[in-house]
Amino acid sequence: MDENQNRTRRKCIGPSSASAYRDPNYWDERFSKEEHYEWLKDYSQFRHLVQPHLNPTSSVLELGCGNSQLSEELYKDGITKITCIDLSAVAVENKQKQLLSKGFKEIKVLEADMLDLPFGDESFDVVIEKGTMEVLFVDSGDPWNPRPATVTKVMKMLEGVHRVLKPDGIFISISFGQPHFRRPFFNAPGFTWSLEWKTFGDGFHYFVYILKKGKRILDNQQTSEKIVPPVIYLFQDELETEDYIFRTNIEELNS
Repeated sequence: MDENQNRTRRKCIGPSSASAYRDPNYWDERFSKEEHYEWLKDYSQFRHLVQPHLNPTSSVLELGCGNSQLSEELYKDGITKITCIDLSAVAVENKQKQLLSKGFKEIKVLEADMLDLPFGDESFDVVIEKGTMEVLFVDSGDPWNPRPATVTKVMKMLEGVHRVLKPDGIFISISFGQPHFRRPFFNAPGFTWSLEWKTFGDGFHYFVYILKKGKRILDNQQTSEKIVPPVIYLFQDELETEDYIFRTNIEELNS
């Protein structure tokens, strides 16, 4: 396949409108045809940022696994107590088959909603999500003043994550949502976690948020990278990825 064909294929990725990401039927249909896709870069791009917060004894919950290979890469790094969930029954069935065929028999894959986690309190050392939270912001309206329905969904997700984390557990959120939009949610009253973040990516910046339960600094003087909007120089292949298309469509949908 030549470069022109590659570019055509990349440009065709994703739905015609970001609103389709809210439709469960869209995901079922997509996962029935698509074997693998990595949102927000693959594990190798941010491994150095999450590895310090993981160890071989960590019990990990991945939210919205889809057809990502994140759980497999974590397993290869020695993290074997992994539970993946996804709302799509098609994604779950496919992921179970893929993992078994590759010999990853210890990784559990369950059909579940991240807004209603079916786990007991303090069940996991680490909860991780990569791009899954973005879907909750598809119909958020003004990013500085999200619609009440969006706030409700996001808070329900975060409350569930906080609940299933062990007292010293860690939530890792990998996102293209900028800190000035995410911080009001992460720092909401009732959460005991601290907040820090790092960036990765060439030109198109992604964020790795690290939230440590029980470590919140009450005066909120936490150590993080200074919030400075990056000067973005996008490469051609970044302009053609679904991450860029998704982000652009959300901004247009919410304007």
